[in-house]
Amino acid sequence: MRERLLLHGGAALADYEVLEMLLFLGIARRDTKPLAKALINSFGSLAAVLSASPEALQRQGGLTPECASLLRLPEAAGRLLSKAEARDHPILNNWERLHGYFESALTGAIAGQLRVLFLDNRNRLLADQAVAEGGEAGPGGTAPEDGGAARSIMRNALGLHATALVVVRIVPPRAIAKAVLEREAALSRQLSRAAAPLAIIVHDHMLIGGENWVSLKQKGLL
Repeated sequence: MRERLLLHGGAALADYEVLEMLLFLGIARRDTKPLAKALINSFGSLAAVLSASPEALQRQGGLTPECASLLRLPEAAGRLLSKAEARDHPILNNWERLHGYFESALTGAIAGQLRVLFLDNRNRLLADQAVAEGGEAGPGGTAPEDGGAARSIMRNALGLHATALVVVRIVPPRAIAKAVLEREAALSRQLSRAAAPLAIIVHDHMLIGGENWVSLKQKGLL
């Protein structure tokens, strides 16, 4: 079981085998398979065993206090991992969450920078990357015309197995000129053309500068 776990991960083990290995850590020199199966039968599932109180595990499962405490560790570890996942890979499925993310993530961002949020099919953030565009940016941080940014973004999206994008251009904190909007709209069209054959969706292309937020999608330019 240890070899299968190390080579193939937890999916290679049956539920009772996972519990069997955990019990072995707390009950040395004993075959823990029968006890693992008995606990799962008694509580109904592996998840129910691991979420049961130490008192229930002692009373219903006949475990020692030390062994019962050991079985609470996977749930505690899972809770911490879930918090870390939510912090590092938040789900950005509405405007409120997206704006909340930008308020912290864009602190200190440099005007002219092009950022791309790569999302999965649940709109969970996979990566937030600054994109090297392969050319000098135009006035106000607008995009070069050679399509290099679009190609770079699509390569990164494929590497991350992303299914959706949110593009962000950092602009100076002042009114956004019409020429800047037109140049960014041209980049959006390049991205949309490149993304379509790959089944990748461009959710929005935003220009953000201080308190100024402009969505090309809302303006009908995406």
